[in-house]
Amino acid sequence: MAAMEIQQAYCPGRVSNVCAACHVHATCHQIEGKSACICNYGFVGNGRTHCQDKDECQIGASKICGNHTLCHNTYGSFYCICLDGFRASNNNKTFVPNDGTNCTDIDECEEPGLCGYNARCVNTEGSYECYCNDGYKLENGEHSFHPNASSTLCKEVRCGSPPEMKHGYIVGNYSLVPGSTVHYECEEGFYSSEGKSSYCTADRAWEPATLSCKGVDCGVPPSILNARQASLSGTTYGSEVTYNCVHGYFIASGNQTAACNAKGQWDGADLVCKEEELLSNLTVFNETCVKWQMRTGRLGVQKIYTFHILGRRWDEKTFSEDVILNVTTSEDNPKVCLDLNSGSNYVVNITTISSTNIPVSVTVAVQTKVKEAFNNVLIFNDTCLKWRRNVRGADMEDRYLFHVQGQRWYQKEFLHEMTFNLTTRKQAPEVCFDLQPGTNYSINISMVALNFSLLVSMTTEITDPPFPDIEFVAAKGSAPLLRLRKAEDRNGPISLYQVIVLPLGLQSTFVCDSFATATFFSNTTDAKGYVAAEFRAKDVADNMPVALGDRHYYGKFYNAPLKLGKEYCVFLRIISEWNKVRTQSCAVWAQIKNSSPTLWYMTAVVLGSVAAVCLILFLSFLAARSYLCRTVHSPPAALACEGVRLSATMDTARASSLLETENVSLL
Repeated sequence: MAAMEIQQAYCPGRVSNVCAACHVHATCHQIEGKSACICNYGFVGNGRTHCQDKDECQIGASKICGNHTLCHNTYGSFYCICLDGFRASNNNKTFVPNDGTNCTDIDECEEPGLCGYNARCVNTEGSYECYCNDGYKLENGEHSFHPNASSTLCKEVRCGSPPEMKHGYIVGNYSLVPGSTVHYECEEGFYSSEGKSSYCTADRAWEPATLSCKGVDCGVPPSILNARQASLSGTTYGSEVTYNCVHGYFIASGNQTAACNAKGQWDGADLVCKEEELLSNLTVFNETCVKWQMRTGRLGVQKIYTFHILGRRWDEKTFSEDVILNVTTSEDNPKVCLDLNSGSNYVVNITTISSTNIPVSVTVAVQTKVKEAFNNVLIFNDTCLKWRRNVRGADMEDRYLFHVQGQRWYQKEFLHEMTFNLTTRKQAPEVCFDLQPGTNYSINISMVALNFSLLVSMTTEITDPPFPDIEFVAAKGSAPLLRLRKAEDRNGPISLYQVIVLPLGLQSTFVCDSFATATFFSNTTDAKGYVAAEFRAKDVADNMPVALGDRHYYGKFYNAPLKLGKEYCVFLRIISEWNKVRTQSCAVWAQIKNSSPTLWYMTAVVLGSVAAVCLILFLSFLAARSYLCRTVHSPPAALACEGVRLSATMDTARASSLLETENVSLL
């Protein structure tokens, strides 16, 4: 039968019949002038009655797909995939071997996020292994692991705490893993010539440290010329030795005590003993008192000192003092207060006899001040001074010279200077100055007769800043653009400019020095005003534009848009802050009246309403005509309906566009 079929298939007179009889999975071919049905690739059979699937994978995966592969048969074909741990060279999941694709090993160790387990990865053909790093081991005792297995924790192998060292301490950082080293140093005052480290062994134990710390010994303290040891606590680190000068000598410089330091040396052994001097370090204190040092080297020995005092006054040529007096004392640091006249210049010479009967003397100049002339100096009424005049008699007249200088830190070019005289016999003089506000003044008061002066500092408070220089704006319907002009710092430093928005009805009740004005977001209603903007003075340019309601933040204040239909008044407040005083000045800047919607808004609403009504009527008309057209079946009527539909579509689009335009204008 098959032979007959083949014969019929090759019959030249029946070509069309043969090709028509080919199987659905076969193709008709011309072979040597004859027609034949041959099964397609992937199928086997006679080409006419049957063409069945050919299982290419029966050939063997290693033969047809290559090494490290799996073969999957499909109906009429097949495909290959790589085994786990391998990747196709064409980077696809499937392939057919006739395109040259093969399976190559995947290096799993290069995958991101692999081996974050204190371990290292080793790649193998088709797989990989993980091994714990040095100093770590698996908790289950295995040699290697995969991260997705249960035994993926490499636990650090640790030694215990390092051994303590007597008179030593650990330096630097160290680890507890095997192979780590801890280093030691001796404490201050100790030293070592042996090892300085301990080692963590593989069996998690610290080797004994070889460091041995020995105490430092400074030896015998050094000797000091003309001094002897008074006490010695030892010669090791921290010990002290104390020295005293021998008889007839005193301590000129250096320390009486030396200490044994960590380097084995005596620190501070620098005492200098000099032969006694009867008078040294003569100084003046409390204006009329003198003190000095007496270096005899002997306690309880009394000495007689002779004082020769000469006094003069430069403004009183007839005044003169010449006094000689003796003072006997055994103190090492004598102090003597002299009865001297106020406002005079003195020369005091002190003489005594040394143990060798040689006169020794020192001289000092003493200038007494006139405290009584300026005691109880008080500032009152901010710009006035008063004091008490007790030095000279009530019948004597004194002349005072005043030099006043005022400066401002916020105005470098500002200088207020005055010079004038005051002659008075009053025991409690008073004077008031014509001073500028917000200014630091230094006032120098000189008493001409006694060549004495006193400097007084005075600071005047700031006053209200100048009234804002504004151009009043009256607007209707929308917020106007305002212009901010800078104010002068003539009454104090200008610190801030504030723009305050109030309901128009609150204009008459606004108090300029009220600082309780809230921010826009702190108000729950529009019943109260708010600060719309705040500018620092240094940021303000002259004639700077200010747009109300631009939705920006100025300082910490929000410039909120003004609500339609509301009426507002706008204040400009100028604030000065200095020396814990705050002052301010305010002015009405603008009035905005908008009690009803504007004309263009009403016009837009009317036009939009008319357009909406027209559109509804037009759409109703189109719907009625469309219904009538559907009830008529003649071709002319259908054509007319199509025209109606087209026209209706175009008109509807125009109407929609018109409505959108109206809606936009309304917004």
